Amino acid sequence: MPENRSKLRVQNLTRNTLIGDFVDKAKTSAERRTGLLKKPRLGNGGGLWIVPCEGVHTFFMKFTIDLIYLDKARKVKKTVRALRPWRLSLCLTAHSILEVPQGTIDRTNTRKGDQLDIQTSLPV
Repeated sequence: MPENRSKLRVQNLTRNTLIGDFVDKAKTSAERRTGLLKKPRLGNGGGLWIVPCEGVHTFFMKFTIDLIYLDKARKVKKTVRALRPWRLSLCLTAHSILEVPQGTIDRTNTRKGDQLDIQTSLPV
């Protein structure tokens, strides 16, 4: 993904916690296909919002991630903790998925039914 892009700030409004403030958005087919595969790691506050998306795989990934599945209104449909490389995960009722660093779901106490807010932050 291009480096000169705005990042997204994702907040859990229900829990009043910050999920990430350096989140990228994958909206093209190529961006969705590549996802995090070329990254060596995902730092705190980072992430990838894949829109639209109902499922992901971690084949060839180098690290473990947490997943937050969202509906169109950005309500949490499902969470998956510590998805290791070489795994699959699906939620057929989801509209998009947030891929975040391992431990983010527990750190932010994010649960099914929580309302998230996704805003553009400053360009980097």
